[in-house]
This record gives sequence, structure tokens and C-alpha cells, in this order.
Amino acid sequence: MISRQILIHGHVQGVFFRQSAQKKALELGVSGLVRNLKDGSVEVIAEGSSEKIKLLIEWCHSGPSRARVDKVDIHECPLKNYTGFIISY
Repeated sequence: MISRQILIHGHVQGVFFRQSAQKKALELGVSGLVRNLKDGSVEVIAEGSSEKIKLLIEWCHSGPSRARVDKVDIHECPLKNYTGFIISY
């Protein structure tokens, strides 16, 4: 199990990014959360196997069809043992 903070920059708020990220994470069996940040970016905290996290990160580079992703930053973070994948407000 690994944990990653994924910061997605671009036109990523108001385009169903959080809902789409939650759906993708649940399809992959990844736990964690997704939320909008005040600077207009979206933050994903994802926990799972390195293979599943890699697939989620790849998806984050494009996101849902209405999104425009300019940059994705990835950081290691400590495991918090999330259960499920939630949209945080």
C-alpha cells in the first residue's frame, strides 16, 4: 500500500472533476478523498497498490471531458488507512 497526494491544476473546478475522480478511484479500488482547493486546483489523496495509484494518476492527467489539466503534482504522504473514497467539502 502506498499513499499519494495528487494536485491537479488547470480548469478543474466546476467540470465534475471530483465526482469523476471518485468514480474512477472506486472502479480501481483506491481509497482516499478528493476536494477543491481555494487556489482553483483539485487535491486527491489516494491509497492503494502502486499499480492502481499509477492508473489513477494517469487518469488525473486528463480528467473528465470538460476539464483542462495543465499540470499534475504528485507527492508521497503517510498512510491514513481510508475506507472508501469520499468527496470532501
